[in-house]
Amino acid sequence: MKQGWTIFLLSALTCAVAFALARLLVPDVVPVSFTVEPQAGWAVLTAFLLRAVELTAAWVALIALSLMLGAWIFKRIRRPFTRHPTQPAD
Repeated sequence: MKQGWTIFLLSALTCAVAFALARLLVPDVVPVSFTVEPQAGWAVLTAFLLRAVELTAAWVALIALSLMLGAWIFKRIRRPFTRHPTQPAD
């Protein structure tokens, strides 16, 4: 379970960093669209790359969280409801 949470946290961190870098480096550039004013090629490519990294990291985080939640639910369902070892049997 620890590795799953590590993957989730790393991908969420990557998504946040890519989002912040996109807002910092190219705040007014849209990755793919037709705009009224021309945009620099490097800015469009940078925005596209950062958006792709952001969306990929978000998907990885969502998949990791779903798998971790599924594993937790499966573990809870499969575990029989037993008494504590120190409790006497009826």
